[in-house]
This record gives sequence, C-alpha cells and structure tokens, in this order.
Amino acid sequence: MEFMREEAVRRLEETVSNDEPIIGAGAGTGMSAKFAERGGVDLLIIYNSGRYRMNGRGSLAGLLPYGDANEIVVDMGRQVLPVVEDTPVLAGVNGTDPFRQMDVFIEDLKRRGFSGVQNFPTVGLIDEDSQFRRNLEETGMGYDKEVEMIREAAEQEMLTCPYVFTEEQAREMTEAGADVIVSHMGLTTSGDIGAETALDLDAAAERVQAHHDAAKDVNDDVLVICHGGPIAWPDDAEYVLNNTEGVAGFFGASSLERLPTEEAIENQAREFKSIEFRP
Repeated sequence: MEFMREEAVRRLEETVSNDEPIIGAGAGTGMSAKFAERGGVDLLIIYNSGRYRMNGRGSLAGLLPYGDANEIVVDMGRQVLPVVEDTPVLAGVNGTDPFRQMDVFIEDLKRRGFSGVQNFPTVGLIDEDSQFRRNLEETGMGYDKEVEMIREAAEQEMLTCPYVFTEEQAREMTEAGADVIVSHMGLTTSGDIGAETALDLDAAAERVQAHHDAAKDVNDDVLVICHGGPIAWPDDAEYVLNNTEGVAGFFGASSLERLPTEEAIENQAREFKSIEFRP
C-alpha cells in the first residue's frame, strides 16, 4: 500500500520516540521484501543494484551501463509492491537521467504505489576529485540533478530519503526537503562480492556524525541514519549508533539481503551434502 508522506514520517518519528532504531532494507526481490517486512523493518527500498546484487554481481554494477536504472526499478516494483503489506516502499531514482521528465516520472511512481524515493544510482559514489566526476558535473549529470529530483519528490508529497556523502550534500538535501538523510559510507564490506577497501568503524562514526550535524543545522526535524562501508552487520550498526549522537538508525541493502542469503544458502547446501545414507 502507498503511504502519504505525513503518515510515513509520523511512523518513523514514533519509532525513534520508542527508542527503537529506524531500519531500512534494500529489496532486490519480492522474497527479500516479504521477509524483511516480517522481520519488522521500517522502510523497504528498491533500486537497480538490488537486481544485480541478488544475481551475484557487485552493487556498483548499478552505476554502470548495464541497463536503464529507472526502468529497472519500475519493473522491480511489479515484483515487490504486491507482496508488501504495511511498509513504505521507496524507489531508487536515477536523478541524472537525461531521458526522463522527472516530475512526470515521480508522479508515475506514486501512481504505481511507491511511497517515496531515494537517489540511486548516485554520482556521489564517484570520487569528487576524479576527472570523470568533474566531467559529469560539467556536462549536466552531476549531484545537483539528484538534489533537484529530491526537491521535486518532496513537492509531490513523497517521502524522501537521499544518500549523502559530504556535509555540504547533507545541507543541500535537507534544504531540498529531505525527510531522512542517509549518511553513505561507501560500498558495503563483507561477503563474497563486498568491498575490501573501506573506513574503519570509528572513522565511519565520525563521518556520520558530521553529516548529521550539517543536516540538523538546516532543519532540526530531519532524521539521519547511516549506511554502507564497514557498517555491514548488526554489531557494526550498533557500534556506530552508540558512538554517535542523534543518529536514528541504519539502512542496509547488502547487509539485509545479500549477506544473510550468502550464508544461508551455502550452509544449507553443506547440510544437504553432509547427509549420511547408503546408495
């Protein structure tokens, strides 16, 4: 079911007031969404990397030209939205897409039953000092387009939960009307197709806190949660939340569907292979 922005925000604020963390879960399949919801997550997020990730490819495949990211999220919505009963579902929107009339596309996402949006794929994952990133910014495919997309979605009364990578981006997205700022620490570590290069947890906590403070300077009502990098397992998220002030939760994509799936399938296969019998 679709949630109006006011109701979705109210539910998130109620979670925080009950001293519970806000937990968002990426859902690359209907199965992931169904059982993450049963586990009690507060938000479900669909974006193209979920499809690649659950097909055994690294999440950064979502940033490469393997498919139309915005069309993929619409197609994934057909698989996920019908099985979700009582959780807001967000669409990962490629805000830099030059072939979408963004106001029309967001209106279409609302019509399909999405309750909100997130900015993914995001150029924020590309090093700001690289020539490639500078060229993207110079040619009209920069992070500012993602900010504009979030502003448009907010104006259309959708829940907005953008990824930010710097303090300035945290301020920009909050000024654009973001409801939840997701402090992104980079590609998630751990597992078979996770990153090996990442911050340590203390450095991540420090960066998350900086993003939180920048966003709160603009709007004290904005919620801030963390994601990615070394924050891969529940203990990691607990550590970061206990070593920051005011950060309200965690969003996991690989952490909530890829990592547990990798372990569960491998262990189950080993259990079956260890059956003792007489042929």
